Amino acid sequence: MSWDREGCERAVAKASSYGMDFLEIALLDPPSVDADHSRRTLEAAGMRSVCSLGLPQAVWASHNPDGAVDFLKGALDKAAAIGAEALSGVVYGGIGERSGKPPTTAELDNVARALTEAAAHAKSLGLLLGIEPVNRYESHLLNTGAQAVEMIERIGSDTLFVHLDTYHMNIEEKGIAQGILDARDHLRYIHLSESDRGTPGWGTVQWDEIFATLKAIGFDGGLAMESFIDMPPELAYGLSVWRPVAESEAEVMENGLPFLRGKARQYGLI
Repeated sequence: MSWDREGCERAVAKASSYGMDFLEIALLDPPSVDADHSRRTLEAAGMRSVCSLGLPQAVWASHNPDGAVDFLKGALDKAAAIGAEALSGVVYGGIGERSGKPPTTAELDNVARALTEAAAHAKSLGLLLGIEPVNRYESHLLNTGAQAVEMIERIGSDTLFVHLDTYHMNIEEKGIAQGILDARDHLRYIHLSESDRGTPGWGTVQWDEIFATLKAIGFDGGLAMESFIDMPPELAYGLSVWRPVAESEAEVMENGLPFLRGKARQYGLI
């Protein structure tokens, strides 16, 4: 529910018990995180990490690029102190940010300016910065792999990468492989999330198409299982998750994780 000392210790211990390679840390409130404790806990377990976030409404980059830059710089500093390898997610806006209209030129200009400065700061810290396009119900700014690529190529920073998510792709792409093909030159990370955000393999996502396409493009980035069981209220609101998407942690970890590992092995990705 939160990345405090107790949450950190529990998550790292659980991830280790399931033989996971890395953890994605939801950095929703960067100043509150004890970076030294997190780094020690992760290092003791030999656990790699990345951090992720969506911007708070007060610093949505579309209308407050300076505030977004300050927030992202603080989050990047915290991610570096934790020992993470990247910061990713909806770093260009908020989860649930919708104007009711297509993005304006001014909004996208503000996003590009904020990400340009954030990418430069990430590079100075030796971190990568990922852009995750999300579905139309969660943002009006970037919804597809092609849009994320357009933003990255506009900025021109080799620190930026595309972070795809199969849940969003299942809604937004012409075919679920299309986002992978469009983003192939910049794709470094992918959330493997089921159609209902529950247990992977228990929904309607076309997993063979996804893994075959990742293999075809020579993908060697991060494969992250994403399932939402327990979430802070502000995240649940932005994601519009109103009911349990899985019965328990055990259901997800003992069914979804082996399913995804099996598919990754089948297609030679691990």
